[in-house]
Amino acid sequence: MPVTHRPARSLRVLLDPPNPALAIRLGLQPDIEVVTSTLARPAVALVEELATVTALLAEDPECRVLLATGSAHPGLREAALAAGAAGLVLRDGPVEELAECLRRASTGETVVDPALAGP
Repeated sequence: MPVTHRPARSLRVLLDPPNPALAIRLGLQPDIEVVTSTLARPAVALVEELATVTALLAEDPECRVLLATGSAHPGLREAALAAGAAGLVLRDGPVEELAECLRRASTGETVVDPALAGP
């Protein structure tokens, strides 16, 4: 059941590529609104491709972009941060943890999942 009462200033999140199942799960968070376009001025974008980080930041430099991945790849964290990402998170982790990462990123914090932090 979707949340019907949201705070006046909900956190707008863009998923790229669109992920309907994740959008529903994130939409159940009382303070998160999943949007479908950069025209909606998302505060945070969750993307799965490194190239998308740069493209989104070129379109909206104020949007904080998190790169989602399924596992740690050598050099991925450094490449994501160098591209301007606000962090690196696990794609398939618990939705509550992902929501918290989105909230933290929206406040300007760099967010790197401990499992992806490397040595």
